[in-house]
Amino acid sequence: MNERVARLRQRSLEAIPTLSTERAEIVTEVYQQYSGKVSIPVLRALVFQALMERKTIYIGEDELIVGERGPAPKATPTYPELCCHTLEDFTIIDSREKIFFRVSDKEKRIQAEKIIPYWQGRSMRDRIFARMSQEWLDCYQAGIFTEFMEQRAPGHTAGDDKVFRKGFLDFLREIEQQLQQIDYLHDPEAYRKQEELRAMAICARAIIRYAERHAEKALQLATSEPNPRRRQELEQIAAICRKVPAQAPSTFWEALQAYWFVHLGVITELNIWDAFNPGRLDQHLYPFYQKEIAAGTLTPERAKELLQCFWVKFNNQPAPPKVGITLQESATYTDFANINCGGLTAEGEDGVNEVTYLILDVIDEMRLLQPSSNIQLSQKNPDDFLKRACQIIAKGWGQPSVFNADAVVAELIRQGKSLVDARCGGTSGCVEAGAFGKEAYWLTGYFNLVKVLEITLNNGLDPRTGKQLGPKTGDPANFTSYEELFQAYKQQLQHFLEIKLRGNQIIEKLYGEYMPAPFLSIIIDDCIANARDYNAGGARYNTNYIQGVGIATLTDSLAAIKKHVFLDGTITMEQLLTALRQNFRGQEDLRQLLQNKTPKYGNDDDFADSIMQEVFEAYYQAIEGRKSVRGATYHINLLPTTCHVYFGAVTGATPDGRRAGEPQSEGISPVQGADRFGPTAVIKSAAKMDHLRTGGTLLNQKFTPGLLQTEEGIHKLMALIRAYFRLKGHHIQFNVVSAATLREAQRQPERYRDLIVRVAGYSDYFCDLSEALQNEIIQRTEHQVL
Repeated sequence: MNERVARLRQRSLEAIPTLSTERAEIVTEVYQQYSGKVSIPVLRALVFQALMERKTIYIGEDELIVGERGPAPKATPTYPELCCHTLEDFTIIDSREKIFFRVSDKEKRIQAEKIIPYWQGRSMRDRIFARMSQEWLDCYQAGIFTEFMEQRAPGHTAGDDKVFRKGFLDFLREIEQQLQQIDYLHDPEAYRKQEELRAMAICARAIIRYAERHAEKALQLATSEPNPRRRQELEQIAAICRKVPAQAPSTFWEALQAYWFVHLGVITELNIWDAFNPGRLDQHLYPFYQKEIAAGTLTPERAKELLQCFWVKFNNQPAPPKVGITLQESATYTDFANINCGGLTAEGEDGVNEVTYLILDVIDEMRLLQPSSNIQLSQKNPDDFLKRACQIIAKGWGQPSVFNADAVVAELIRQGKSLVDARCGGTSGCVEAGAFGKEAYWLTGYFNLVKVLEITLNNGLDPRTGKQLGPKTGDPANFTSYEELFQAYKQQLQHFLEIKLRGNQIIEKLYGEYMPAPFLSIIIDDCIANARDYNAGGARYNTNYIQGVGIATLTDSLAAIKKHVFLDGTITMEQLLTALRQNFRGQEDLRQLLQNKTPKYGNDDDFADSIMQEVFEAYYQAIEGRKSVRGATYHINLLPTTCHVYFGAVTGATPDGRRAGEPQSEGISPVQGADRFGPTAVIKSAAKMDHLRTGGTLLNQKFTPGLLQTEEGIHKLMALIRAYFRLKGHHIQFNVVSAATLREAQRQPERYRDLIVRVAGYSDYFCDLSEALQNEIIQRTEHQVL
């Protein structure tokens, strides 16, 4: 990287996350002025307009891409209409050792005097908890499931090429045309459509004004800038901001800036720290790159510099502060913007181009946590593309992750997407598949598959809370077969999922009614054409995902019961239940038997893997195809973020030998340390799952660094990935770090502040992770042979 980029990167790394109430103040003032006087979509649009007109404009030294979510880099806004933090929350957020945000006395005073008095009882979080049934609340507190939308809004989506092809004046014309076509005499929804379209129009004009304010700021800075080169840059920034996003971009620089304004609009409108990103960035940028390279107005070096400046902007945006269970399920600053590159074109051809390799170079050189990055790998993509990605992976900081583009297309087609929309889609967040620019795919919460087994083994009772949360499916000591036990598990699974789904229906109605997203709706097909909001089912495709957690822990636990209780008779069910209740105290021999003398998932063992398939099928059948109130279809995926640690903390000892409180398995990876026959056995076990019937699965692998330091090692890694994808695996990612290094980092964190590891669907600084999560990563099997 050049000196400019090095300075920008260092400033971003050194910036301290702070909490800003600027957004909260503006939002509150608009609600106080207009709530009850205008329709809710228009109210939300007026909020957005006020934010675009009043929020602080920041243009930093050396910047080429401009705009921040808060008043300065890493000054993070709050969203009181979603979650109104208490003063106690602010104290905790400010003082906690990890994932902190510094909160000034001024911000605390504003929160106490202006924000809390208005929003207490009115926030979406308050509305949600006030309307949930007691059984839902009991299950939530017990850790059977989590709820994504109690502190953040829906919006798990990604952009497509439309924001690179169109300006917001074009979108305004489309909105006006739809307004003119409303049939006020015969359409009973005419008024609703009118208000939604009016709201979109207000937002389209507001984002144009926001860009103009940046132009004004740039010119103001230029007048006092002593450096002629920087003065010229500021004048060029001003010209770009006057053009985009009002009009379609025509240069590489304009394209990046146009997208960044859209990105800021989306994440300022609502807190959707669920992965908004530009989709296939390399393919979107390639026409601009080609044209300018041919014209001599751009060089590869300048294009890379602009991309690196773009990367810094993402790293300046930590995810807004979380508290309580939501913090535990996702304890990170990462905002989950995940840049896709490679994959297929709309015509089904190889999508790799020159910009793809530029992006890989940027990923390699910048080494930033944000944005997350991945490659979409198709059989049609060249090995040079995969090799370049593997060379970066070998450096050991967890990026890029690797997705099976052919599997993603098949998954999306199975869900009902068109072939072209599937090819132009990809993955966002951690591993979730979606049709970019055309789909609202909501992640509605994590589901604790292992906790359901614990409750099954206690006849519906939760030992931790002492509450009868599930139906009485029988005393397990009286079960005469494994099949009887598994049938009881399926009954409990169905019971708890239906509680979760009933809650989801209420939450969807609340967001559709109280929290429309008219700005986001502009850029997602077919919200304008349907005159319906993104949060109310307006997108072309609407999907809900529920993330299952702990499938390997569950599999190994059921395998232990099946083998030792019902097949071999090594122990009785009563002996096992007693050991679990006592957390194996005084019964280490039994724990070792369960842990070391039982078939385990991840070793290409058909006994264990067939149980994994049974568990997968039960979870799939309980969820797949259900409909939601906004018209979405439910599907499953299997990923944890950091929720496997939280779910482990609320789950007692399990029959696989895991002690109470220890983390569960993460993603679809084997239980930590249980995979003993190398990475090929892992992928063969994982491939026995039907990935094409999910919307995403997450597989982590850990390798000794020396393994990938040779050309031979890189080629073996490439072969492993290709083999897994031929078996129709969805995703794979790698930690290339030794357990010894991680233990040393625990002992001397000050010496390892820049050590980055792959956690789940994202990378993070090892020293920023909780001790439990650090230990979980250390315990993952460290493969030494490929």
